[in-house]
Amino acid sequence: MGNERATERPCSVQTISRARPFPIRYTHLALAASRAARLADVVYASATYAAAAAAATAARRPLVAKLVSDPAFERARRYGLFVGTLDDFQQERRPDLAALKAGRSLALRAAGTIVVPSEYLTRLAEGWGVERRRILVLPNAAPIGSNPRARKLEPYTFVFAGRLTRQKALTTAIDALAHVPEAHLLILGDGPERAALETHAAQASLNGRIRFEGARPRAEVLEALAGAYAVVLPSAWENFPHAAIEALAVGTPVVASAVGGVSEVVRDGVNGLLVQTGSTEQFAGALARLVESPELRERLAAGTRPSVAGLDPEVVYGRLESILARAAGAL
Repeated sequence: MGNERATERPCSVQTISRARPFPIRYTHLALAASRAARLADVVYASATYAAAAAAATAARRPLVAKLVSDPAFERARRYGLFVGTLDDFQQERRPDLAALKAGRSLALRAAGTIVVPSEYLTRLAEGWGVERRRILVLPNAAPIGSNPRARKLEPYTFVFAGRLTRQKALTTAIDALAHVPEAHLLILGDGPERAALETHAAQASLNGRIRFEGARPRAEVLEALAGAYAVVLPSAWENFPHAAIEALAVGTPVVASAVGGVSEVVRDGVNGLLVQTGSTEQFAGALARLVESPELRERLAAGTRPSVAGLDPEVVYGRLESILARAAGAL
């Protein structure tokens, strides 16, 4: 479901507008999925798992689900029912959240195979009662064309690229910047927290060392990542962050909070630096280490591309194709 038409259409694409009330659009989605499933060999769902399960069951087709987070958690946050982290959500026992969790688990029960990008999410799914034998770990692919022209930035410019949400905890990076006077921060992206972050940055009196540029085309984002002194990812929770993979693929080290599946991508002292989640002091210390030691920065940069060499799109999507073919009985 979405409000925009797909820009690339290598196959038949049908969109259902989010402008419709939820019961109506979800019913339309389930009906459209059921019609399509009857003409397919396998149903592959990366969201809307209940509709996909209904479609696959009605058409008697195998279902492969791609998980990138906990769908019950995402729905609880979207409805304003929960404001904590992904890990906190797993421990909650409130009845209203229990209903969302039960719905998630019921929908996933129909999937013969569940693809996840990290061991971290594997452990979460097992905690929901998903059998390990049904879970396959397939990391996200590195970006195609990972040798962009590096954007020329001011010395010691750190870059963040992504949605400006509470999850990304950018106030940690902003506050850390105040303790590293040589550093600058470029923020690319937009989202519901942008106004609050701009206000926070203004109150931090950083003398113009932080700049918000809003959402940019992907090519420009990769150029900025390539030109950054390092990429920052101070998230409060993450699964397998694509922003980190993109940074490493273009040769830039990452300073990140050690949360969720981040440590499966960013290896402390190898291709980046990991710090405690929510610690402004540790984040500032990591930025300062890089500023004070260009040699450290260069050593970490040397470890970036090799660390994601196995995530070539042809390799990753080739594995996914094999998973789908196996599910369909073609292998």
